[in-house]
Amino acid sequence: MLKQVAKLVADCLAFAAVTPALLGYFSLCLLFGSQRTFPGWSQAFSLIPGTLGAYLRRAFYRVVLARCAPGSWISFGAIFSHPTAAVGRHVYVGALCCLGDVTLEDDVLLGSHVSIMNGSAQHGIDRLDVPIREQPGVWPRVTIGTDTWIGDRAVVMADVGAHCVIGAGSVVTKPIPDYAIAVGVPAKVVRYRRGAPIEVQLDEPALNQLEPQPTV
Repeated sequence: MLKQVAKLVADCLAFAAVTPALLGYFSLCLLFGSQRTFPGWSQAFSLIPGTLGAYLRRAFYRVVLARCAPGSWISFGAIFSHPTAAVGRHVYVGALCCLGDVTLEDDVLLGSHVSIMNGSAQHGIDRLDVPIREQPGVWPRVTIGTDTWIGDRAVVMADVGAHCVIGAGSVVTKPIPDYAIAVGVPAKVVRYRRGAPIEVQLDEPALNQLEPQPTV
């Protein structure tokens, strides 16, 4: 009970501390729009270290993001690129993550250096007479389901279901179903958390993500 009260007080103090920043942010939004204003503020708040930074980021994002629920923890260096992102209850975002227009449902865990992109076709590449930067692409919103754990340095370009585990360093290019454990580049489902293992051919690096490594 005492711990909960202390956290509530800390949240209130953090909100009071970020109020001037919020006034500045919304003033700039009136001039330039939220899409142009938001990234710089996300980058600035990402640089505040320690527990203080986590509380200040949560206080700021609870106002400016589409959703940032109580109990979420956004670590040092983690950057959101869109104010439309949504963060559920008790979500943990590790250090130096890079997140686009995403939904992180309740109890999601992201390791360090995780990148969640809005699909793999953000730029067209069909024409050679037009620079890639000028060719239209698509930006699908990506959702990470409830109680899913994504390991360090994974890259996610598609939806991941609920109760999943994505191995460290994996690259998710296609949707992952609920309860799946997926590893590799590209990520492949190797088994389900509530079912029998499935037959899948993995390369050596992917296998190493599942097997304990000897200590030196």
